[in-house]
Amino acid sequence: MIPGLDLHGPLLWYVNRSTGMVLLLLLTTTLLLGLWSTRGEAGNRLPRFVVQSLHRNLGLVSVTMVTLHIGTAVLDEYVDIRWWQAFVPLQLHYKPLWLALGIVGFDLMLAVVLTSLVRARLGHRAWQAVHLSSYVVWAVAVAHGLGIGTDTATAWGRWLYVGCAAAVAASLVVRLVEPRRRARTAPRLSGSGVAA
Repeated sequence: MIPGLDLHGPLLWYVNRSTGMVLLLLLTTTLLLGLWSTRGEAGNRLPRFVVQSLHRNLGLVSVTMVTLHIGTAVLDEYVDIRWWQAFVPLQLHYKPLWLALGIVGFDLMLAVVLTSLVRARLGHRAWQAVHLSSYVVWAVAVAHGLGIGTDTATAWGRWLYVGCAAAVAASLVVRLVEPRRRARTAPRLSGSGVAA
């Protein structure tokens, strides 16, 4: 028990709801910055190091926010969630599928953060393989929010999810199509090494 904190009142519920929606925005922005920092033309408007620094720092802010989100869910006595269930999705009673998705997303997020902290000691391929699970973290977090979030029934909540999904989808399409477009428009070299 924390002195002065009413575990039966609505404060924890409001904090949990708000941190969930802020997390959606943070995870989406972090994912978008990660996508943009890997583009060959990342420095057109901002230097690449700025985009990568924002990506890294927002990722760390996301970890702080998810810790607050999970902490309020565990402290709130309305839903019986034990502290260890924040890491292991077993014996869940409240919306078990949606809660388990959030727990799996958190576990994957921890793996991404921890491997990023020891990136110098890992091979690039190993780090990249784990880091690519960020897409899964984002998708699982979106599914978790849609399934368990109380604000997804509101018009603004739905539009927030739609906007985040549209931004990620558009950025992925650009990321996947752009290298092919560049390869088609690059000047071809003849056998003598002179552009044809």
